[in-house]
Amino acid sequence: MGTVKEYEAKLDARNRLTIRDAGYEHYHVQELEDGTVVLKPRVLVSPNVLTAETLTKAEAGQDLEEFETVEELFQDLES
Repeated sequence: MGTVKEYEAKLDARNRLTIRDAGYEHYHVQELEDGTVVLKPRVLVSPNVLTAETLTKAEAGQDLEEFETVEELFQDLES
């Protein structure tokens, strides 16, 4: 995977970091022991949109990252 953007950034007075031209509104943040910060984009979905089957899979511990596509995640909505 190639680099799309690269720039220097610093925390502001309130310890916030600005992501320039961010493609998403929500991110999952991981801070690693070596100081690396990993941001993974998240798309939030209303729980009312999810079916009982999808919620059961999530509660059973099936990681949402196991789904290849968004369509696969919501395939039980179509049936």
